[in-house]
Amino acid sequence: MRELKIFSGRANPELARDICACLDLAPARITLGKFPDGENFCKIEEDVRGRDVFLMQPTCPPVNDNLMELLIMIDSCKRASADRITAVIPYYGYARQDRKDEGRVPITAKLAANLITRAGADRVLTMDLHTAQIQGFFDVPVDHLYAAPVLNGHFESRGWDPEEIVVVSPDEGSIKRALGHSKRLGGSLAIVDKRRTNALDVKQSTIIGGPITGKVALMFDDMISTAGSICGAARLVHDAGAREIHIGATHGVLCGPAIERLRDAPIDSLAVANTIPLPSQEALPGLVPLSVARLLAEAIKRIHHDQSISEMFRVR
Repeated sequence: MRELKIFSGRANPELARDICACLDLAPARITLGKFPDGENFCKIEEDVRGRDVFLMQPTCPPVNDNLMELLIMIDSCKRASADRITAVIPYYGYARQDRKDEGRVPITAKLAANLITRAGADRVLTMDLHTAQIQGFFDVPVDHLYAAPVLNGHFESRGWDPEEIVVVSPDEGSIKRALGHSKRLGGSLAIVDKRRTNALDVKQSTIIGGPITGKVALMFDDMISTAGSICGAARLVHDAGAREIHIGATHGVLCGPAIERLRDAPIDSLAVANTIPLPSQEALPGLVPLSVARLLAEAIKRIHHDQSISEMFRVR
């Protein structure tokens, strides 16, 4: 591990420190800041010539600042003659703009991938992309991890009997994810029929499958942004007679009215991975932060030693 260096941007330094702790490494020294006119500043404070460098930076809000900081960090390491640069992006911003769903709109997920590649990243390590095809937007290797083992481990520790569990997909697009969790946790499967009225508003109308009455309902999603969909689904499940409602998510973006909506929703707990910084439990009662540091650390170690990442999924 002597030739391995892990640098962190300012988006989620706590996660980077946890990853380094798992690998018995000290975080590599870097100076980041802004010039008086608002331009980003970066200086690598350690020798990286010929080293295997990992740059940890989720592109979470403020997305543009964090993305630009990542690009500058990559360029700094490239010009300092790093041997290989891996962009560790636990949360990949702009992921929802992954196709042209109407005329004269961009595919920003591809544009961001081009920027990261062009800046000099040799490979990318990310987690729970919004859509799997984004891997193909990069012209460099992409290692795609899943937080499902961490989420499943948390809910398994609650000790529920599989017979009292129902895994609920909050919309049609999450059915495959719900099936995966159901296979691991047991229980029945239900699907919330969600109809989108426009780009910002959705309406939940009915539940398919079940039963729901008297069950512990577990709902999973890749990200929670404004929380409109997940809270609407939770209310529908609550009205159907669920005994408890617990939510698991990988990315807690929690923007706009999300925290207020989650407070008011009939949710018993919200387990979210720490891919991006999370609010305090005082601000959001019932929040259970889950660490993905060990998962990312194992992936980094395997990449550094040119070992298989897919073996991680077989073990789990």
